[in-house]
Amino acid sequence: MRLRARRTGVVLTVLAAATAALAPVGAPAAVLSAVNAVVVWNQHTEDTIRNAGPFVPHVALINRAMVHGAVYDAVNGITRTHRPYLVQVEAQPGDSVDAAAATAAFRLLKHLFPAQSAALQIKYDAALAAVPDGPAKLGGITDGEQAATAMITARTGDGRGGPADVVIGTEPGQWRPTPPAFAIDPAPWAGNVKPFLVPDVAALRSDGPNALTSADYAEDFNEVKSVGSRTSNTRTADQTDAARWWAAVPQEAMLRALATGHNLSAADSARLFAQVGMSTADAVIACHNDKAHWKSWRPVTAIHEAAGDGNPATEPDPSWVPLLDTPPWYEHSSGHSCNISAWSYALTDFFGTDQVAFSGFNAVTGTTRSFTRFSQARKEIIDARVWAGIHFRTADHHGAVIGKKVAFYGAKHYFQPVS
Repeated sequence: MRLRARRTGVVLTVLAAATAALAPVGAPAAVLSAVNAVVVWNQHTEDTIRNAGPFVPHVALINRAMVHGAVYDAVNGITRTHRPYLVQVEAQPGDSVDAAAATAAFRLLKHLFPAQSAALQIKYDAALAAVPDGPAKLGGITDGEQAATAMITARTGDGRGGPADVVIGTEPGQWRPTPPAFAIDPAPWAGNVKPFLVPDVAALRSDGPNALTSADYAEDFNEVKSVGSRTSNTRTADQTDAARWWAAVPQEAMLRALATGHNLSAADSARLFAQVGMSTADAVIACHNDKAHWKSWRPVTAIHEAAGDGNPATEPDPSWVPLLDTPPWYEHSSGHSCNISAWSYALTDFFGTDQVAFSGFNAVTGTTRSFTRFSQARKEIIDARVWAGIHFRTADHHGAVIGKKVAFYGAKHYFQPVS
C-alpha cells in the first residue's frame, strides 16, 4: 500500500492494541518476520533504547529520530517516491529495501549504543540472512551505509551531551527539585540540540507561565491542586487511568500498529517513522529550550509554598502530593504535550485525515485506551498531565502549540512526494 501525501475525505481505522500484539517488546524473530523490515527495526530500536539504562524521554526521542531519518533516506533512496531528508543515496531500483533498512538502523544503533553492539550484530546478521545473496543485497547494504554515514556526520557536534546548567531557584515561581527523589534532569542539554526540521527552536518560544498574582494562575493552581492530588475526590477512575497511561505512553507500539494495521509498505513505513520521529524530536527540543528559558516551578512546589506567591486566591498545603511523581525538569512548557501534539499532527498529515481510530495497550498500567481520531489523543494528553498533578494546564496548552508548529513546518518543508 503506497500512501501519497494528504489523502482527504477518508476514515481510516486501526485497532492498535490488537495489531501491537504482532510485535510486543522483545518479540522473537518468528513474530517479527510477519511485518516489514522497517517496522522490525523500529522494534529493535525501541528495545535497544529501553535496554540502555534509565529511560529519559527527551533523549529517547532524539535517538529515535536519528535512526529513522537514516532508515528513511536508505529506503526512499531506492523507491524515490519522496524527497530525501539528508542524502539521495546512490541506489539502483532493484536494491534490497530490507537490507538497506536493516543496515541504516544497525549502523545508527551501534553508533549510539556501542555497549549493545554484540546483541545488535546478532539481529543484523539474522536480518541479512533472510535476504537472498546477490547484487540487490549488496546494493541495499551500500545504500544503508551511505544513509547512516550521512546522519552520523550531520549529527556530529549537534549539542547532544553538551554542557548545560540546571538552575535551582529559591524565589516564588522558580524551579527547584521535587519530592520524593529531589532529582535533577540527567539531560539538561536537550534544549540546546540542533533540531532536525525547524530552523530555530528558540523562535517557537511560548508566552511563558502565568504571572503568580494573576487570576489565570490561581485558576490553574486550584484545578491541579484538586484534581491532581494523590488523594483527590474530584478525579474519576478513568481520569486516573488516563494520567497513568499517558505517563508511560506506548507511542512507538501505536506507530507500529498503525503501519501494520494499514498494511504500509516498507517505504511508507519508513516515511511514517521518520516524519513522526523527527517532528516529535524537534518538539521536545523546542520544549526543553522553552523550559530552560522560563525555569518555572512544578505544582507540588507551588502548592507547598503558596503562602509566598502573593496571590490571595491560592492556599498552601505542605502535605499535598501529586498523583504521579514529578519529573525532574522545569515545568513550562509540558514536554509530553509538545511530543504528543507533534505526534498527532504529523500523523494527521501522513494519513491525510484526523479521523483515524486507534488504541494502545500500556504494559505498565495493564490497560488499553482507545481514540476515534488523532486530535482526541492530543486533547486527552493536555488533561492527563493536570490529572497527574505534575503540570499546570497553561503549560500543557503551550506545549501543544509548540508541537503543532513543529509538525506543520516539517510537513510543509520535508517528506514531500516527488513530482
